[in-house]
Amino acid sequence: MTVEDCYHLGYIVKPHGLKGEVQVLLDVDYPDEYKTLESVFVQQGQQLVPFFITAISLNGDKAIVRFEDTDSLELAQSLKGCALYLPLSTLPEREEGDFYFHELVGLELIDVNTDDAVGMIENVFEAGPQTLLSVKHKTSKEVLIPLTDELIKEIDKENNQIHMFVPEGLVDVYLED
Repeated sequence: MTVEDCYHLGYIVKPHGLKGEVQVLLDVDYPDEYKTLESVFVQQGQQLVPFFITAISLNGDKAIVRFEDTDSLELAQSLKGCALYLPLSTLPEREEGDFYFHELVGLELIDVNTDDAVGMIENVFEAGPQTLLSVKHKTSKEVLIPLTDELIKEIDKENNQIHMFVPEGLVDVYLED
């Protein structure tokens, strides 16, 4: 299993108690969907290592987790800061019109205002309270476009395109030398 085959679930924040439990921050929209989680992949270096869960207690977006065969503070301390992943195949289905951020990567961004192709979406990330699309412009420069429901006109998965109202002049700011 590779990171590309998975989605990011959250992080191990710190050990909890002295018997190997860890505090986890779930970086997901609906944490309650994960209250019966049986296993996760923990990123250790460049590898994803499977860990089986023997107990999980959820409180909002935080959880206390006990992993099988992790029964000491030392072991729990060694996991501090590790990212948690689950296979993409376990993502819950979304309603029509809803999407996951990873589904936007690789789509061509079309500016509805000009009907021009801005470029290909390379990444989606959150910068504080705002979600941004990292778009590789046809000039090979990176352009950052805010992602909001109001700016999206259509996601055309069949043609690998997203049609958006790109704020006027925004792309030009990135293309100036």
